[in-house]
Amino acid sequence: MTPSDKLTELEISLPPVATPVGSYLPSVRTGELVYVSGQLPLSGDKLVTGLVGGPVSIETAAAAARTACLNAIAAAADAAGGVDAIKGIVRVAVYVASAAGFTEQAAVANGASDLLADIFGDAGRHVRSAVGVAVLPKNACVEVELTARL
Repeated sequence: MTPSDKLTELEISLPPVATPVGSYLPSVRTGELVYVSGQLPLSGDKLVTGLVGGPVSIETAAAAARTACLNAIAAAADAAGGVDAIKGIVRVAVYVASAAGFTEQAAVANGASDLLADIFGDAGRHVRSAVGVAVLPKNACVEVELTARL
């Protein structure tokens, strides 16, 4: 089953590629790889904000990581010439805006990793970093970047 077939089965539509909030590109293709800049949990004009482990729950943050990852997939697909050109996910980094003492960044990052497995199957398995940070752009609760293989 192709990634686009899986998206249809899951009733997921790729969003438009997010407009960068700074002086950078959403993604860059080089050889057989696409590098995607950090994507925020933005859906339409709604951004999930705040510190995880504070006002933002792990469940809310994991859902936000899923949204940010979907935005990253859209940027990768745009650079690749379509989602079906993506043959696998190599690396994912999930940055979590963390309240003092919060240590469950990996649980938040699973929101992104699980989505990639749902869409790409075994080809969606990847290496990953889940990093706690003090603050993210626009006060987002998470940011997801990825590298895809074509």
